[in-house]
Amino acid sequence: MKIATYNVNGVNGRLPRLLEWLEETRPDIACLQEIKTSDPRFPIEALRQAGYDAVWHGQPRHHGVAILARGERPQELRRGLPTDGDEGQARYLEARVGELRIASVYLPNGNPQPGPKFDHKLDWFARFNRHAQQLLADGQPTVLAGDFNVVPTDFDIDNAWAWQWDAVMQPQTRRAYEALLAQGWTDATRHLHPHERIYTYWVHTEAFRRNAGFRMDFLLASPDLRDHLAATGVDTGHRGREKPSDHAPVWLELRSPSPAAGRL
Repeated sequence: MKIATYNVNGVNGRLPRLLEWLEETRPDIACLQEIKTSDPRFPIEALRQAGYDAVWHGQPRHHGVAILARGERPQELRRGLPTDGDEGQARYLEARVGELRIASVYLPNGNPQPGPKFDHKLDWFARFNRHAQQLLADGQPTVLAGDFNVVPTDFDIDNAWAWQWDAVMQPQTRRAYEALLAQGWTDATRHLHPHERIYTYWVHTEAFRRNAGFRMDFLLASPDLRDHLAATGVDTGHRGREKPSDHAPVWLELRSPSPAAGRL
């Protein structure tokens, strides 16, 4: 089973790139972030023609997440964190595909920091971590997929000094991510490639040409999936195409048999 995450930075504006990527790479499940569209304008018919059904949690012009599955419709389990209340930001969507529970996650950026936006980032991260702990307690095979807006270590960025004041680099942000992993989640990319410089985001075209990037997009596997992680990668070439997202898709493959790999 192949599972991917992709911050598309506008699903309608980047639809040709998204459809191109789906056709070329054929993930079984794809989580999208920053779809930046209202629910009625989500391009579901184009995706169905490409062989994918979906559930989505949209918001005009900002944020928004979706979960796509090849050949079947994901079963929505939750939109928003349990404690979101009236926050009104579409940042979390949870669904079941076969025996696998999958979440598409878009954490707040938090800039400028310090300030209210950074405080909101840390609060959201703390609430997300509490929910993630409950997911583990449920004991179901789960993947958390998305743009977490954190650079875990200086090894995950080309030039840490230049970005040292950014919200994604702050000690509080990194500690929140470390606390998440300490629950038992496995960062699939770093688990399988512990010593490689890997980036998933480049701030502009020139940065991409120099490969001056960040690693901020993750696929986190629950403990029962750890031994079934067969391969991971970043579809870096899609960042260099015409009118691309500033992120590249990240993917993992689960080795069969796994608790969730037999149904696709």
